[in-house]
Amino acid sequence: MITLLIAGLMWLLVVSLLILRRGRAERNISWAALTIAIATTLNTDQAYEALDRFAGGTNTVTLVADVALMVGIFFLGRGVMKASEHPSGTVRHALGRFALMVALAGAVAMFTLIDRGVTTTSFMLDLGEQPAAAAYSMIQFAYYAIVLSAMAALAARQVRTIGGLQQWPPASLLFGSGCGIALSAVVIALDIAHVVGNLSVMRAVSVAYEPLHLLTFVFLCLGFAGQPAARAWQARSRARATRTLVAELEPIWEAATTMRPGIRQIEEAAVPTDELETLLHRQVVEIRDAMIDTRVSFEVSDRERELIERAERHLLGAGPTESAAITSPAATEKGLQQR
Repeated sequence: MITLLIAGLMWLLVVSLLILRRGRAERNISWAALTIAIATTLNTDQAYEALDRFAGGTNTVTLVADVALMVGIFFLGRGVMKASEHPSGTVRHALGRFALMVALAGAVAMFTLIDRGVTTTSFMLDLGEQPAAAAYSMIQFAYYAIVLSAMAALAARQVRTIGGLQQWPPASLLFGSGCGIALSAVVIALDIAHVVGNLSVMRAVSVAYEPLHLLTFVFLCLGFAGQPAARAWQARSRARATRTLVAELEPIWEAATTMRPGIRQIEEAAVPTDELETLLHRQVVEIRDAMIDTRVSFEVSDRERELIERAERHLLGAGPTESAAITSPAATEKGLQQR
């Protein structure tokens, strides 16, 4: 039941990312979600039994699903690293192709040494007493722990450096990565206990497996779906704020350009009304120019000055281009004509 739930959750993430990340050049997260969704689907009992019988009934689908999951985790880590600034050398190595290739080679080599018997949906429970099977599992989960540790380090840095709504997705990634690291430790402990035949330790440790398994996928999914969702929500919120400021500045702008005609009077330079950031920027610049132009007498009230400053602060949040433009509002008439 947990496996079905996780598979459904992963396919929901795939659909969400296709919608929320459409048009973005960075595809690592989308590939990660798709690959992990395929892996978790292959691990559902219904799909596994049908496909493994078709593949010869020797649990070959276990290797296919586990390789897909390892590749998906690799893409996951790469996606987090691409979104981070200046990752350390240790993080880059942990999330690099070489680490993946070493882990895949080790897992495949161990898999070929396992006496796999016939199709079983509880592969490690039935075959985990074999040292090769234990090594096969431990290689995978050691790799997961390494990648998730690197992801946790990157997510922790994002949590410290950003605020507001954008802080929640990396916080979710941090918690999900922590759960995944704990899950890896639990599985490795189970593998060792199984090989040495310590059933009491197996029973004690296995209690944590299902909750950690579910929490890992839930919070990683929330983190990755939350990033584009938070950006989309903030973009809509900013657009609403910009629209409000444009409307509030309209009377002041009218008065300023009446006293000191500027670019507004150049018909061919008209700005489309849907480019609200550009329109707001122009309003602020032309109002500021009218305020400092000694050839005209244009004054604003304290309330209007506060509104202008609020619009400037809003524009400064849009990035360095707008920041540079607003810090030099004293454009000359010639400069305005060139804009």
